[in-house]
Amino acid sequence: MSARAPALEAGSAVPQPYRVIARHTDTADTVTLTIEPDAVPLERFAPGQFAMLTAYGIGEVPISVSAIATPEQGRARRLVHTLRAVGAVTRALHAARPGDVIGARGPFGTTWDVASAVGHDVVIVAGGIGLAPLRPVLHAVLADRPRYGRVVVLIGGRTPADLLYREEMAKISAAGAEVAVIVDQPADGWTGQVGVVTTLIPPAHFDPDRTVAFVCGPEIMMRFTAQALIARGVPAPRVRVSLERNMRCGVGWCGHCQLGPLLVCRDGPVIDYAHSEPLISVREL
Repeated sequence: MSARAPALEAGSAVPQPYRVIARHTDTADTVTLTIEPDAVPLERFAPGQFAMLTAYGIGEVPISVSAIATPEQGRARRLVHTLRAVGAVTRALHAARPGDVIGARGPFGTTWDVASAVGHDVVIVAGGIGLAPLRPVLHAVLADRPRYGRVVVLIGGRTPADLLYREEMAKISAAGAEVAVIVDQPADGWTGQVGVVTTLIPPAHFDPDRTVAFVCGPEIMMRFTAQALIARGVPAPRVRVSLERNMRCGVGWCGHCQLGPLLVCRDGPVIDYAHSEPLISVREL
């Protein structure tokens, strides 16, 4: 299992007002919002944790942080979230503009436990918007680069237009990380690879015996990716996946996130594959 979040604090059930200070359009249906507190800031988030974001008058949804505030920004002064418009709440958040106020509470959930990968090769495998929760892992590793081995980033998307952070990934590749990208459906002018992200694993340059892998994307993608990494020789306890099933309250009170014996918002979302494999391998569990 990955590092557990701190105990729930008083007030975690009440959204704090946060004001949108920046909005970046990533794709046709995906934006990255940077928000700052109007009043008391939330505790500092760690990579892998999520906030419950509120569109006032509509509802709230769990969204992982896609960047972590730096210490000089104070006690989590800023939160950064990348989200896709797929329902009423995320459509309302997607429509937010600088100056608008939304609610936020957290941090919730387990972390990627990036520090435990010190001295290891780091392999990041993302499917679609799954790159957003993994982005803080990449930032943390690159900020402390000498303490890690090889850095490999494998990205899959539906189409070239759906790929996130393309300029940032190009800079990371130019800085020495191994970055490979593949899409399901090419578009005019696409010269890259076509297929599923698991096909990027066999040729990737990493030592399975000294690798920690971080995986996020659709559940079926994570299952096949974990199996491919294990077949390559990475131990299952060192393959971490992020499960985000039906989380509604953020703290395990309502039970909507139950997955077998787990409450995902309390025991996850980050769980090593040794623990998650018997659960996500069962259809409709």
